[in-house]
Amino acid sequence: MTAVVRTDYPRRVTDNLTTGVVVLDRHLRTVYMNPAAEMLFALSFRQALGAHFRDLAIGADNLEAGMRRCLDSGHPYTERELTLTLPGEHVITVDSSVTPVVEHEQILELLVELRQVDRQLRISREENLIAQHTTTQVLVRNLAHEIKNPLGGLRGAAQLLERELPDERLKEYTRIIIHEADRLRGLVDRMLGPMHPPARQAVNLHEVLERVRTLVVAEGLGSTEIVRDYDPSIPPLQGDFDQLVQAVLNIVRNASQALAGTGTITLRTRVTRQCTIGSRRYKLVARLDIVDDGPGIPPAIKERIFYPMITGRPDGTGLGLSIAQGLVSQHGGLIECNSVPGDTTFTLLLPLE
Repeated sequence: MTAVVRTDYPRRVTDNLTTGVVVLDRHLRTVYMNPAAEMLFALSFRQALGAHFRDLAIGADNLEAGMRRCLDSGHPYTERELTLTLPGEHVITVDSSVTPVVEHEQILELLVELRQVDRQLRISREENLIAQHTTTQVLVRNLAHEIKNPLGGLRGAAQLLERELPDERLKEYTRIIIHEADRLRGLVDRMLGPMHPPARQAVNLHEVLERVRTLVVAEGLGSTEIVRDYDPSIPPLQGDFDQLVQAVLNIVRNASQALAGTGTITLRTRVTRQCTIGSRRYKLVARLDIVDDGPGIPPAIKERIFYPMITGRPDGTGLGLSIAQGLVSQHGGLIECNSVPGDTTFTLLLPLE
């Protein structure tokens, strides 16, 4: 049986692709765009026809330079995780492939394939955060066991020795040993975080935020302003009120210390639907953004801020964020962070199911 080749077959295929396809002429002006590309750029093909690529994606200088190299050399190329800024300041991350369309040994057009990977990158980043936190907790628990046993013996021996010493001045040394053993034990307990699971009950997220705001204001903010941007439609979540207060307080306190008495902290709540946390998908998730306009997190520690003992302040312990991540993790949630100078955002995702 002879197959029938339809003349509209190529168009039907490209129209059903999930990858955005844009065809550009030698002047990088749009001559074709499939529906997936229309969704990507939030622009119809009729509006995009004849438009220069730089008008579709603002700040895509690297991609445009690669296209021109492709026109000169005739070689296709691929670039991963490229950031594009679309009109309206909407930023997306794409994998891009540029292929020259050759006819009679002449490059007539460029075929540009764009595949948005923001969701995949986010899922991968979240899975890495969860794996990082799990590994850290196992390491800290094992380390705590190895430290606390000798400390208990050390403290007990110092107490026995103190009873045998006749001179009160010598007992001062044993008291120092006991005090330092207690201090180290307290440090290890803080690294471990709460030892009991959350006492779950219906919790209003905004009551948590108001308690945190009251505590931080009582500590003294200088001229720092706290802006509240709440979504009153968020339903109660099942959680431990005190643990959630502690988690949020650790982050807001860090923001306050980073601002050093100036600037603005914004507490913003929203509902996110069909949200993936790690490998699990939830129909409804509460999203809390804690935003400050401070100097940002130093690049050297940005990827390790949720590890214990990692801090950007000389007087910091590096435990606040690790404990906060642990508390939110016990509620089935996750803390993410994005930071550039002038805009640091910690995002808490808490399932509402």
